[in-house]
Amino acid sequence: MRKKQTAGLSYQKQNSWKEIQSFLPQEYRLTDATMPKEECWDWKGNQIHLDAYRNPNAKAKIILFHGVGTNGRQMTTIIGRPLADDGFEVIALDMPIYGETIVNRNMTITFSDWVECGCAYVNYELSRDNRPIFLYGLSAGGIETYFVAAKNKKIKGIIGMTFLDQREKAVRMTTTKNWFWGAFGTGLAAMSCHLGLSKFKMKMSICSKMNTLCNNENALRTMLKDKTSAGNKVNMKFLADYMTYTPEIEPEDFDVCPILLTQPENDRWTPEFLSDIVLDKTKKVPVKKVKLKNGSHYPIEAEALEDLHQSILEFINETLNEALS
Repeated sequence: MRKKQTAGLSYQKQNSWKEIQSFLPQEYRLTDATMPKEECWDWKGNQIHLDAYRNPNAKAKIILFHGVGTNGRQMTTIIGRPLADDGFEVIALDMPIYGETIVNRNMTITFSDWVECGCAYVNYELSRDNRPIFLYGLSAGGIETYFVAAKNKKIKGIIGMTFLDQREKAVRMTTTKNWFWGAFGTGLAAMSCHLGLSKFKMKMSICSKMNTLCNNENALRTMLKDKTSAGNKVNMKFLADYMTYTPEIEPEDFDVCPILLTQPENDRWTPEFLSDIVLDKTKKVPVKKVKLKNGSHYPIEAEALEDLHQSILEFINETLNEALS
């Protein structure tokens, strides 16, 4: 392994996640006794970092996807470990260019790669055993759960903090930093790629409302300094692809599995009407929506985290029970 690539693949020496979790309620902070096992899964030469709570007796597996302002460890703290305590097998992925995953230098990572990686990981888990798999995603990870389910078609249920179709003008205008990025950002990213600048990187905080990621200002400042999550840079090809991605199944025809929206009540980045653009078209599967009391976009509030935990627990148990009846 090249020297420059030795950084990564473990959170043991990273302090950012520890600083960020200090803003969570005490019971959500990881200790030596509640730490996940760190694993590595190879996908196309990318060394994908996994936070894993393995449980061979679990009745279901839950795979967690972060968004463009978070990483897998931040999914582990707010919902991964609580669900593991409920007896589920839980795995949080660091998608390429985020978290502690080591990226294949020969690849220019796109959002389509994220979807393909998610699908491949689902198949990997199904090759280990045939237990039912649920997906949870925060922010951009929410729509990723939909895209993965539409492509893979072997998912039993998807849960999203948001379901954002960036092809929709209302979504672009609301979630980008300002009018300029909403109106011209997609075109500029595509033009950059055509001009040979697909590998050019830009901080997500420049073009998106990353300043609304968390409503606690101290927590927000800490997250924005973390280069593996909210302070990260992405390439132009990733941005162009994310803003124009077309799913294997459009919402009107989606019939793979039930859907749960867990909408933070005080989300200043992605209000519920943006997810409704997708979910109101989805008529062939059950769709449930819950509000997370007092929650930020990245929820660190005790009430919101409790609502998130309980709503996911109920959704999974209900879905499993219906499958058996």
